[in-house]
Amino acid sequence: MTEDRTAYAPEHTPVGWPARNRRELLVRVLWIGVWLVFLRGPVDDLINGGHTTAAVVAGSLGLAAFVGVYLTLVFRNIGRPFAARVVLTLGGILGILAPVLAYTLGSAWLGLFVYLSVAWGATLPLRAAYWAIPASAVVMYLIGLHSGESDAQDLFLLVLLIGFAMTGVGQLVRTTIELRKARATVAQLAANEERLRLARDLHDLLGHSLSLITLKSELAGRMLPGHPDKAAQQVADIEQVSRQALVDVREAVTGYRRPRLAAELAGTQVALTAAGVVAEVPGEPDLDGIPEEAESALAWALREAVTNVVRHSGADRCVVQVLRRHTLDGPVLELCVEDNGSGGSGNGPGNGLTGLTERLEKAGGTLEAGRVKHGFRLVARVPVAASAD
Repeated sequence: MTEDRTAYAPEHTPVGWPARNRRELLVRVLWIGVWLVFLRGPVDDLINGGHTTAAVVAGSLGLAAFVGVYLTLVFRNIGRPFAARVVLTLGGILGILAPVLAYTLGSAWLGLFVYLSVAWGATLPLRAAYWAIPASAVVMYLIGLHSGESDAQDLFLLVLLIGFAMTGVGQLVRTTIELRKARATVAQLAANEERLRLARDLHDLLGHSLSLITLKSELAGRMLPGHPDKAAQQVADIEQVSRQALVDVREAVTGYRRPRLAAELAGTQVALTAAGVVAEVPGEPDLDGIPEEAESALAWALREAVTNVVRHSGADRCVVQVLRRHTLDGPVLELCVEDNGSGGSGNGPGNGLTGLTERLEKAGGTLEAGRVKHGFRLVARVPVAASAD
């Protein structure tokens, strides 16, 4: 139910979230793959290092195992964290392979300690990482003394700095994951509270009516043999009560289904921020003189516009305005949603815009939507009652 616009493609994969599509998966693989440049030394040593065939085979197997464990630990743990026992096990495997390979095959393999420091900094708990990273740097330096002191001196500071830098990244990932869980919990609690409120309201609406219908039905049953005229009056009362109960239920359900502009503005701020879009959203709007149907139409327009911004625009900035204006047709309340996205590739309005136009026309309003110089703009207007001025 949205217009035909280009697919939403974020410029980066959100930290702490699993890859949601192939593009995000490719971005994450490339981001991690860049750091494999430090494997150039071990690979070159295997090819041109003059090792025996047994040493080359053993080194190749050890390097493959190291890279596999490293990618599994860092790549997989970013989006869907392992249990603490699994993290410690995989980190321990890296902690064994790196010194063994560097000690037995030479200084060209000291670069493995960079990966070891990154993995430990990103995945270990802070207290464990704070001693594990310096320990790996010291072990690397001691092994370097055995094979090439200059190489060890060059890498010692790098191992320390990159390891402690990755502790910050790891903490950010863990915080993001906790925030995601907390947001899901809040949403579930809000949904449960809404269900309870609906249950209370329906009970208040129907409890008295149904009790009255039951009572009058019993009276009509007792009066029917001897006083059919009085029984008929009771049946007429039952019909009136049931009709009124039906009206009350319809009004209540309509109120639940009809969106409110203030609530949609609050949801807009949350939705745009969660999508990484810088949002400018007004506070409580002035709705004096705005019929409920007109307010509902503006709320639907805002919801549709924000959905398009988040899903399809590729924008990183969105401005929402709610203003009162005077036109030739009289005073109106205007909703304007403008983003800096690339817009759509379609030649005509989509189903979402068509539905919004019809909804606004029923409320006496209008809709304008289209590309502007630096993005896409949607403007919805509804009339304001004359007494509101």
